[in-house]
Amino acid sequence: MNLMLNLLEAETTAARSSLSPILLMVALFAVMYFVMIRPQKKKQKEEQEMRDAIQIGDEITTIGGICGRVVTVKEDSLVIETGADRNKMKITRWAIQTNNTANDRLQAERAAQAAAKEAEKAEKSKGKRSKKSDKSDDE
Repeated sequence: MNLMLNLLEAETTAARSSLSPILLMVALFAVMYFVMIRPQKKKQKEEQEMRDAIQIGDEITTIGGICGRVVTVKEDSLVIETGADRNKMKITRWAIQTNNTANDRLQAERAAQAAAKEAEKAEKSKGKRSKKSDKSDDE
């Protein structure tokens, strides 16, 4: 009887030890997905949306560091003009690194929101001060 219990315990231990590395590998892949793969895909999606939203008149910077204004937009390419002498270049969409016009708009929106919050805080603090002065006048 004792021998049978020992054999059962040995089988259970062996089953646990064979599942342990598999579970460890699954956990490792899950962590890698959430730490590396998912953020990279999210970044690629944002970049593609930015490239698809390019309009005529936007200031852009290419991955080669060339800055210019968009003159013509086509399906997979666009034409930009650079410099004071207005040289024109045809580039592909994937070569766009940043949309400076959109970044400037985003910064302006953020600054406006921050100013609105500051004004709101100032109004609240002004309202509290006037309530305190009204209370001291009543006494």
